[in-house]
Amino acid sequence: MNKRHQGYTAAALIGAALGICVILALHVGTIMIPVGGGLQSILHGIGIPISFAEPISAEQESVLWFIRMPRLMIGLLVGAALALAGAVMQGVFSNPLADPGIMGVSAGASLGAVIAIALGMTSLGMFYMPLFAFVGAFVSVGITIMLTWRNNRLDTTTLLLAGVAVSMLLGAFTSGILTMINEYRLREFLFWMVGGLDFRRWDHVLLAVGPIMVGSVILMMLGRHLNVLVLGDTEARALGLPVMLYRILFLFLASLITATAVCVSGSIGFVGLVVPHIVRLLVGPDHRILLPMSAVGGALFLVFCDTLGRVVAQPVEIRVGIMTALLGAPYFLYLLHRLRRKGGV
Repeated sequence: MNKRHQGYTAAALIGAALGICVILALHVGTIMIPVGGGLQSILHGIGIPISFAEPISAEQESVLWFIRMPRLMIGLLVGAALALAGAVMQGVFSNPLADPGIMGVSAGASLGAVIAIALGMTSLGMFYMPLFAFVGAFVSVGITIMLTWRNNRLDTTTLLLAGVAVSMLLGAFTSGILTMINEYRLREFLFWMVGGLDFRRWDHVLLAVGPIMVGSVILMMLGRHLNVLVLGDTEARALGLPVMLYRILFLFLASLITATAVCVSGSIGFVGLVVPHIVRLLVGPDHRILLPMSAVGGALFLVFCDTLGRVVAQPVEIRVGIMTALLGAPYFLYLLHRLRRKGGV
C-alpha cells in the first residue's frame, strides 16, 4: 500500500472512530439514552421529521439537548483547536515536542482567569472568566513576541526560551494571587485549572465556535505554505515565500484558537502534543493533509477521554484534563525515549 492510500485509510478510520465516539458521548452516562430514540430526537431537532424508534422521555430529551450536546460540541471544538495548533507549532518550530502552550498561552489564560476569580467577576456572569482568560493569553503571546523581535526577525529558538520564561513569570503571578484569595475562590480556580467539559452550555459553544472555526479554516488553507516554511528560511525565501510574515501569521492564528479553547475549557494538556505526532505517523508530513486530520484526531481524542472519564467510575466523574494526562503522558515519555535513541534530544 502506497503512502497516499495509507493516508486515505487512516483518515477513514479516524473519521469512523470519531462518529462512534460522538454517538457514545451523547447516549452513554448516568442517564442512558437509547441510540435510536436519541438519533430520532436529533433529526427532529434539525427539522427532519423521520420516526423509526420509540420517543425518548422528557428527562432524556433535556439531558441530550442541554447537557450532552453542548458538552460534545465544546469537546469537538477544543480538541480540534488544540491538536491543529499543536501541528502548526510543531511545523513552525520544526520540533515534535512543541505544543500549543509553548508561547505562554496557557499561563496567560490562567493568570487572566485567576484575576477574574479574585475580583469576583465570575459572580457577575459566565463570560467574564473566559474573557479575562482570553485577554491574558494574548497579552502573554504579545510579550513573548516582543522579547524576541529583533531587526524584523523572529528567531524560533529564542522564541521557545522566551515562551518558557514568560510562562514561569506569569505562573509566579498566578501563584501569588492564589495565596491571597479565599478557599471558595481557590477551589473555583483549581476546578478550572484541571480542565473539563462539564457544565458547558450553548453559550460556551457560541463563544468558541467563531474564533476556532475561522482560525482553523485559514490555517488549513495555508497548509501548502507551512510545507514551504518547514524547508527552512533560506529555501522558503528562494521559493518566494515572505518567511517572517507567514511565521507571525501561523503563530497568531495558532495562539488565537488555543486561547479560545483554553478560555472555555480550562487547561487541557497533551492533546496538542500527542495527537499531531500520531497523525503524522499515519498520514505523513504533508500539512495539507496533516492539519485537517490533526483537527479530526484531536476532536476524537478529547471526546473519547471525556466519555471515558464519565463512564469509567460512575457516579464519580474523572475530568477530561486528568484523562488526557493519564493517556497522553505515557506516549509523551515514549516519544522522548525514541527521540533520545535517535539523538534528537
